[in-house]
Amino acid sequence: MARNKVAIYVWIVDTIESHRRISLEELNRLWCNSSLSDGNPIPRRTFFNYRNAIEEMFNINIQCNRSTFEYYIENNDNEAESRMHHWLLDTFSMTGMLSNSRDLSGRIIVEDVPSAREHLPVVIQAMREDKRIVFDYRTYTRSQPSKDVVVCPYFVKIFKQLWYMIGYNVADGKIKTYALDRMSNLKISEVTFKMPEEFDPEAFFADSFGIITNQSNPKEIALRVSTTQAKYFRALPLHSSQTEEIHDTYSIFRYRMLLTYDLFEEILSHGSNIEVLTPPELKAQVVSDLKVNLAQYQ
Repeated sequence: MARNKVAIYVWIVDTIESHRRISLEELNRLWCNSSLSDGNPIPRRTFFNYRNAIEEMFNINIQCNRSTFEYYIENNDNEAESRMHHWLLDTFSMTGMLSNSRDLSGRIIVEDVPSAREHLPVVIQAMREDKRIVFDYRTYTRSQPSKDVVVCPYFVKIFKQLWYMIGYNVADGKIKTYALDRMSNLKISEVTFKMPEEFDPEAFFADSFGIITNQSNPKEIALRVSTTQAKYFRALPLHSSQTEEIHDTYSIFRYRMLLTYDLFEEILSHGSNIEVLTPPELKAQVVSDLKVNLAQYQ
């Protein structure tokens, strides 16, 4: 699909979403003033074709109110699908913007992260066909990679700009998480599998921060956060269970989550701006780690 077509689709969705309801006449007025337009309005038939393409590509349904002839985006009751669609739109929108800003390449700095471009399409194809995948896997704790790992790929998840595949390890009989950038020699097996009907990817990480989970019970967590840092927590909540109790010089954020390595590392990354109040075992773990780090400088 031509890149300019995708840019048009993203523009239409963004414009309708920002106005909530908008007539085709008003949409065309804005379109004629946009950088994507050649100054001519979008013909009605072409707009209908764009609507169909947007629904097929993003699963976003643009409806028309027959009494006012205004267009709006139909609400998606599936939270997971809604998040994915917005992520797709944001990704396409950002890609188009950067592609059109090559003249400013020296003034746009992006983060260099390992790419999953090579493996993500293969994993998604295997998921679509319900086929096992076979790969070598390199961990940071072992000198040699594990060879010919056989996994039934259940779902993929992105965390901190890295892609992970979560699936059933056939040899171990366990559901495990694998980073795509640590895979090599990835191929799709001819052996098919059936994903358990009761398995819910959203529920799998419901009590976790990041891509680590365990069999323990979630804990009630309370963090005392500085007033300045609290603004970031409001903008980017650590977890869906987040609540805030505001005080004059600090806030207390409460959660119900599993105690995982990802959560522990996230708390430490905020330094003195965060104090763990509960549970005691998490507080003790943070104190112990800080003492070890301090000892290295004494």
